[in-house]
Amino acid sequence: MGFATIALTDHDTMGGVPEARDAAAAAGLTLIPACEISTLDDQERQVDLLAYGVSETHTGFQFALRSLRDGRFARAWGMVEKLNEFGYTISFDRVVEIAGGTENLGRPHVAKALVEAGHVPDVASAFTPELILDGGRCYVQRVKISPREAINRVHDAGGVVVAAHPGRTGLTDEELATFVSWGLDGIEVYYPRHDAAATTRFLELAQRLDVLVTGGSDDHGDVNEGRLMGQVRLEHTHVERLHRAIAARRHAT
Repeated sequence: MGFATIALTDHDTMGGVPEARDAAAAAGLTLIPACEISTLDDQERQVDLLAYGVSETHTGFQFALRSLRDGRFARAWGMVEKLNEFGYTISFDRVVEIAGGTENLGRPHVAKALVEAGHVPDVASAFTPELILDGGRCYVQRVKISPREAINRVHDAGGVVVAAHPGRTGLTDEELATFVSWGLDGIEVYYPRHDAAATTRFLELAQRLDVLVTGGSDDHGDVNEGRLMGQVRLEHTHVERLHRAIAARRHAT
């Protein structure tokens, strides 16, 4: 497809980076080690942040990710318990099997178990107020790390921080400017759900705030309607700027 660089940004884990690095090398691609951090702001709104170039061996950062993953385990267990209580019987063991282990359980795995059990026709139908949509009857809140804390932790581990899909999250220009005052390094401008107006808005904002411009597919596998990987591409000047920012951050730490 003509790509030169790729990043793997799994939620709250870098466990897939070694395999991704080997695959990228075999394909002649440069891999940027990365992950996506699930934070919650003061309004309990999920604000996802992308950590690029972060050290895979930084003890403090990896401990923070482990805490988030442990919280995901407890959260998934709690959602299964609530679903069973309301008559949507599924097995937690099956949820773990669907996830391929306990490393990074999430709502999509609970949703797939609901589909398998015949409670809903498809994964999207599980994300309703009746079931596991944010704030839904069977929803369980996640372990909390604030955006500001996450920014500091990424910087301590030698990485740079980008606000993921701000249009989807609903971040205002003022909120993004506040994040930049906390140390946010960039904005994910190019994203499948950003229409032309949103893309232009975030590109102009990134230029005004003098921060990095990135893009990503947010491909979550078969949870999507079709594969999204490869649909978003950047001019390589943005990637080169990202590499320089990572190098500068590592030098500073």
